[in-house]
Amino acid sequence: MLKYNKISRYKIEKILRCFSEDLPAVKAAALLKHNRKTIDRYYNIFREKILQASIKEMEVVSGEFELDESYFGATRVRGKRGRGAAGKTPVFGVLKRNGKVFVSIVKNCSKAELMPIIQGKILEGSTIHTDGWKAYDGLILNGYDHYRVHHSHNEFARGRCHVNGIESFWSFAKRRLAKFNGIASHKFLLHLKECELRFNYRGSNFYDKMVSVIKHY
Repeated sequence: MLKYNKISRYKIEKILRCFSEDLPAVKAAALLKHNRKTIDRYYNIFREKILQASIKEMEVVSGEFELDESYFGATRVRGKRGRGAAGKTPVFGVLKRNGKVFVSIVKNCSKAELMPIIQGKILEGSTIHTDGWKAYDGLILNGYDHYRVHHSHNEFARGRCHVNGIESFWSFAKRRLAKFNGIASHKFLLHLKECELRFNYRGSNFYDKMVSVIKHY
């Protein structure tokens, strides 16, 4: 399963099952009677495999999409809230309706930063739903059918136009990451991509998916 291991395949499979069931490393260590550092090491290996899979599986597709940005970090930070909030990490999300979510850490939420991601994931002619953020101006000129809801006007849905799907991912990811009581910045992307995979395969056998990820990546 993994070429660079110092413990048996059987034990690695046990660790992978704990990971798949979303057991914290401390609980997995107690259950499996392993050193906590060993569990942490393999959990990180699994997350690195997930990141590799997410990068290699990137493709440009057509369909109906929701785009949105969110900010991850301390719950309370003095100063500006929302876009541009101090101490927060901006994350951009692309959700294909009836499909998967793809997330990227971005420097900021400007058009220059977001448009290459959009064009790298979504084929021209596709339908895109967003809120009123100015970075999405010009999507029609770039060949997309673009519909907006204006949250600033207390508008959250207009028929099929809404971003409820991607917002459900933000809720899922923030709720899940909160249990770690803080994540080192150099590991945030690994945890974010784990949330992405868990969301995309919710309701499926996540252990089987992880076995596939590890075998192929």
